[in-house]
Amino acid sequence: MDELSMPNSSAGTTQTTPPPGPPTPPIPLAELLAREELGLRRIAGPADADLLWVHTSEMADPYPYLLGGELLLSAGVLLTDPDHYVGRLVEAGAAALGFGVRPVHESVPAALIEACDRHGLPLLEVPPETPFTTIARAVWRLMAEARHRELRRVTRAQQALATAAARPDPVPAVLHQLATQLGGRAVLLTARGQEVHAAGRRPDPEAAGALTRLARVVARERPGSPSSATDTHGGTHLSAYALGGGEGLVLALATRQRESGDHTVAGIAVVLLSLLAAPHQGADAAGRSAALVRMLLGASPAEVAPLLGSSGPWTVIHARRTDGAPADALTAGALGASLGTALVDAERGAGEAVRVLLGPGPEPDRIAARPGETAPDPARPTAQPGETTPDPARPTARPGEPTPEPARPTPRPGWTLGASAPTPVTALAAADALAARALAHARATRAPLTVDTPTGGLAALVPPEQATAHARALLAPLTAPLADTLRSWLSLHGSWDRTAVALGVHRNTVRQRIGRCGELLAMDLDDMDVRTELWFALRQT
Repeated sequence: MDELSMPNSSAGTTQTTPPPGPPTPPIPLAELLAREELGLRRIAGPADADLLWVHTSEMADPYPYLLGGELLLSAGVLLTDPDHYVGRLVEAGAAALGFGVRPVHESVPAALIEACDRHGLPLLEVPPETPFTTIARAVWRLMAEARHRELRRVTRAQQALATAAARPDPVPAVLHQLATQLGGRAVLLTARGQEVHAAGRRPDPEAAGALTRLARVVARERPGSPSSATDTHGGTHLSAYALGGGEGLVLALATRQRESGDHTVAGIAVVLLSLLAAPHQGADAAGRSAALVRMLLGASPAEVAPLLGSSGPWTVIHARRTDGAPADALTAGALGASLGTALVDAERGAGEAVRVLLGPGPEPDRIAARPGETAPDPARPTAQPGETTPDPARPTARPGEPTPEPARPTPRPGWTLGASAPTPVTALAAADALAARALAHARATRAPLTVDTPTGGLAALVPPEQATAHARALLAPLTAPLADTLRSWLSLHGSWDRTAVALGVHRNTVRQRIGRCGELLAMDLDDMDVRTELWFALRQT
């Protein structure tokens, strides 16, 4: 006998706790009727119904033992009042009634047929040669097949969404793939209902407004907000899911139909979007916030660097989308997450490169303590009596511990990167300029990644002060644009076209500037010795 699920009264109102649904998708009644070997025939009620269970009962009132969605099978042993009997089944949420003829009834009672038509309950005639157990077995087989189809669909959707998440623009790509999988509209909204990204066919204005209102229900602006909500507007099914990370973002969906597995597919997308849209969340968020506040209040970069998880060395990376499309904050954040950092600047304006600050790899836990020690405050380096406070601009290590290794950036699909050499925090401004030059070189040579290399070899043998003084004297006649053009031209082996691409100017402009450089310097720029000396000088500036 099924477990009893009775309504209980609380504060004068009747409440019921719905039981959990089955782990299998519902079966359309038409699929069961299509099994010719069962000999079932619908003789009353609507043709559309979804079956969740099969239950056999000969009770006069099986209401207390029904969960809803059942195909109830009965031979009518205690059937005395068909109208009351069918009314109770509908009230319990039964999906359909299967009535077996013989040995109790030679045919389905006419009063039962009329009652099912009146209450809108599908009525099936079960022939004498079809046992109820055969019908139950057929339903379970159909459910197993449907479950298998659902799992295959979810698996394919998961693979497609994971592939989309690996694209250079992961958030729009995931939304586009989700809209394709569900055959509807997928929108990423802020807590105030502002659209961040969207994909799929736009619903009518009324449905779109209802979707925005539904999104505000789950937006985590107040305690107790649900994590998801669903609604229906006309013939459009609406659903909204709150993303993790505390940013108040909501995934909103609008579809013309709701199929089995849609909720699972949407759940996969919610997990991916939560990771992609909030890559900056975690224990380091407080440290970054503290670093920003202290710099605004006058602290130097060297003083706040420990709050970012490390004192260095640091690598500055400039990045642009390979396809030339602009990168929004979410796409840039996903790039930073793939490089292993949350320090990303994508708010410099349209047409500007994304800047990423990469610490030593792998980044140590900012607040981790060694065994037997308490976690120190990285913002307040202390020294023991007789010792000096360590310079936060330089990575330090205790005796026997290795110095932090510089991060090694690697190419990212869909991006062109230019990276500086690892540098202390006190030289980040110069590293930023070097990263910009490296990106220009990478774009001109169509390389996915160019890393600026520090001065070495013979050039490193010259004292830096003397090298800088010589470079300033030699290049003094050149303006900054001319010096930049000459540097790019020399780095690209005198290629007019590549230099034009790197600087974003016409090739004739490059020719004019290089000619002007030769005139001002009174040098033959076709001479290899001259080029070598100029390159050495330009590397010092």
